[in-house]
Formats: sequence, C-alpha cells, structure tokens
Amino acid sequence: MTLLALYVRMLRYRVALMMWLFMLLAVAEHGALQRMPLGAVLAAVALSSRYVGATTANDVADKEIDLVNHPRDRGRPLVSGDADERALWTVHAAGNIVALAASAALGRWAVGVALVSIAISYVYSVRPIRLSYRTYLAPVVLAAGYVLVPYAFGLIVAGASPTGQDLLFAGSLYVLFIARIVLKDFRDRDGDAMYGKPTLLLRHGKVAVCRTSLVALIAWNALFLVAIHPPLGFAVVIAAFVSTIWWQLRTLERTDDRRGEQVAIGIGARMGNGMLVTVLAWLALTSQAAPLAHRIGICAFVLVLYAGNYFSLARRPQEALIGYKG
Repeated sequence: MTLLALYVRMLRYRVALMMWLFMLLAVAEHGALQRMPLGAVLAAVALSSRYVGATTANDVADKEIDLVNHPRDRGRPLVSGDADERALWTVHAAGNIVALAASAALGRWAVGVALVSIAISYVYSVRPIRLSYRTYLAPVVLAAGYVLVPYAFGLIVAGASPTGQDLLFAGSLYVLFIARIVLKDFRDRDGDAMYGKPTLLLRHGKVAVCRTSLVALIAWNALFLVAIHPPLGFAVVIAAFVSTIWWQLRTLERTDDRRGEQVAIGIGARMGNGMLVTVLAWLALTSQAAPLAHRIGICAFVLVLYAGNYFSLARRPQEALIGYKG
C-alpha cells in the first residue's frame, strides 16, 4: 500500500465530514459562508491531516485492542495487515506536517490551534499519559479535539473573535458530541474488557451510559436554544430531531441484543447528523436574510428527508450498522 493510499484509508471520512461540519457551523454562525472558499479549504486540509495524525497514533497505541474489536476492519490497516507500524508513523508525521503547513497559510492563530490539536492526540493515545484509559477524561478530551478545534478553525476562517454567544453555541456542540462519543464503548467493549480499559460502560453499565448520553442531549438542547434564540417553528424542528434520538437511547437501554444496540446507536447518530445539517441550513439562510417562513420551511423539509431515512433504517437495520461503523 502506498503512503497516499494509507493516508486516504486513515482518513475515516464520516468523522472527517463531521469535523468539517463543526467548522462550517462556526463560519455560518458569523454569517461568513459567502466569503470563505480558500480559507475553508485550508482549514479542511488542516483538520483532515490532523485527524490522520490522530488515527495513526491511536491505531498503533490500540493495536491489541483493535485485534479483538475490529479483526477484519479495512479501516484499520495495522490490524488487517495492509500496513506496518513504520508506515503508520510515516503517515502520522506527514499528516502533522501538512496540517501545520495548511494552518500556517491561515495565520499564527491557526498554527496554535493545530498545535493544540496535535497535543490532544498525543495525550489521548500515547503513553505515559494516555487519557484514553481515563474513564471520565477520555470523552471530555475527545470532544475538545473533535468539536472545539474545528470550531476554532471556523472562527479563524470567518475572521471572527469568539463571543459569549460562541461559548454557548460551541458548548452546545461540545456536549452533543459527548452524548454521541460515550456510546462508542458499546462497539469496543470486548477488547476494552480484555485489556483493562476502564470505560464508562465497563465501570458503570449500560443504564449509566445511556443516561449520561441523554443528559448531554438535553444540555445541548438547552444551550442551543439560549445561544440561537430560535423562533418557535425552528425550535419545534429541533425538538423533533431530539425526540428521535431520545427514542433510540431508550431503545438502546432496553435491548439485550448487541446487534440491536448497534442499530439503535447507528440510527441515533444519523439523526444527530441531520440535526446539525438543519442547524447549518438555518444559520446560512439567516445570514442571507431569508424570510422566516422560507427558513422554517426549508428546515422542516430537511427534517422530512431525515425522517424518511429514519423509518427506512428502522425497516432495514443492517444499513444502520454499516453507516455507524463506517
């Protein structure tokens, strides 16, 4: 496998798209979508390359666990035998260099954010600190890397200084990501248990994890409403998304079937993505001074599209599994 192919393999595109979305939400919050193309491309390159740097380091650190949890996963070339540790470390170094170069083109603040992101990946995955083995710090640190770093890049692209509203809005995205990331432990629990990784699921059980996710989901809703002050129609659209995610958490808590667990998580994650896309559409339309009825109508249309996807996945659950694991 060439190093470029390995880079592409390590860029797990669904997560990369989510990071770009958080970046675009910050840009849209400041009404700068129409003037962002070059800066957004540079930020996307920086985020993508930093993510490659993080995944390569994590895959080397968690090789034994991944052999249990993902023995045939092509997305983990170290486990599948498509690459060795030396190749991963080479791509790791290249990813960090590209990220810093793209950040330098955006300015010194972007370089600083990239360096923070690099530091997060090391303290999370690499000994001696290895926060991935800290029950309560792991999701908190991951959320900083996956949400706050992209949001900071978005502020840089928009040429905006953080405001109190940004703290509330970014805080809402932060807790929403925590609601999602704590559920990852369901997929990885066998290897985590075998190698003594004290995740929230293994230490406190399914109910505690589901309730933690629910509390974070409620916190997202509250912080978002305070930050954005949406009109009633748009608040109802967001409440509909939140309700479907809550229902999947309820389903997850009640099922004893592992396949059913992954289906519930996959569908809930898909609806969470739809909710964020809807928020992006709202902010973009608001920045263009679109009439209120048009904004609510378009967001309601996005809700209908995702609702159709929701019921489709409920009928064909294997697609939800594929979507979640991708």
